[in-house]
Amino acid sequence: MKVEKLVEIIGSDFYTGVPDSQLKALCNFLMHTYGIDPHHHVIAANEGNCTALAAGYHLATGKVPVVYMQNSGEGNIINPVASLLNDKVYAIPTVFIIGWRGEPGIHDEPQHIYQGEVTVKLLDDMDIASFAIGKDTTDEEVEAKMEEFRGILSQGKDVAFVIRKGALSYDEKVVYKNDNVMVREEIIKHIVAVSDEDPIISTTGKASRELFETRVANGQSHKYDFLTVGSMGHSSSIALGVAINKPDQKIWCIDGDGAVLMHMGSMAVLGSNQPKNLVHVVINNSAHETVGGMPTVMGDIDLVGVAKACGYPYAVRVSDFEELDRELSLAKGLNELCFIEVLCSIGARDDLGRPTTTALENKQNFMEYIATL
Repeated sequence: MKVEKLVEIIGSDFYTGVPDSQLKALCNFLMHTYGIDPHHHVIAANEGNCTALAAGYHLATGKVPVVYMQNSGEGNIINPVASLLNDKVYAIPTVFIIGWRGEPGIHDEPQHIYQGEVTVKLLDDMDIASFAIGKDTTDEEVEAKMEEFRGILSQGKDVAFVIRKGALSYDEKVVYKNDNVMVREEIIKHIVAVSDEDPIISTTGKASRELFETRVANGQSHKYDFLTVGSMGHSSSIALGVAINKPDQKIWCIDGDGAVLMHMGSMAVLGSNQPKNLVHVVINNSAHETVGGMPTVMGDIDLVGVAKACGYPYAVRVSDFEELDRELSLAKGLNELCFIEVLCSIGARDDLGRPTTTALENKQNFMEYIATL
């Protein structure tokens, strides 16, 4: 169905969420219609954050907000749904729009398989009535379901539209770009060149795919890398766990701005523990680029200042390859926790592949290599 029709049927004037490729039509519609406007559309740090923001909107206006997300974000909303929105607590009505990655019977990436299986079950467990919209769902069916949902919302309960692959369409093209010049895949090649045989933990999305392809192009083993294909925002914490237990080995973390933003508290834990053997590289294009390019707030944040305030003893920002190579080499030799923010353009090559090893194979190969260090 046309996303404009879905928005019209729901009838809300406030949307907040975390971008998802399955919801690209909705995301592009919101950016084209509102951009980033605190009165109508806010892209949040994580799904729990936008759920709480939606609650504040309802408290201030008495109206029903809409929260959008990929189904992987259901875990982040369980606490605010159960202890804030639920009708046994504050009874705050909210409409959720959830992209259904890993729907049973539909091929998807390994990190989405189990989440796809339990998507509707989790909604049921949270007492959120749901309705799945597919390619063949008619406007009339959605209108009828929304009429039913209004009765549920009036009782202070929550509802959800679960969006199947290809269910929504939007004709307007929206282009996302920034003024940075370095390309992420080239940045990763430079990190690989300096890190040599040091272990790398990489974040979810295209960064891990580009790291995998860089190893292929170099004729190198994939055993050096742990590809965090899911659990967005947690790669630096995984790296911390590795670094603490391999104190004599340099460990690298390739992170993204959207991932850092999603669970920024991990930087405080990193800074407090100060593992001297960890280099935390954040590739910042100020965008959720893997799922379409919608902006993050990281273009407005002094991320180096945040790192220093969290206790990183060394933190810098670079914007060209000469600076990058200098700082990577310096971090390789320093005996202290290092933070390197790398300003990056938006975009990736169209023929970018995906890892050909399974997640379990990746884990086993990485652990076998780590055991030798």
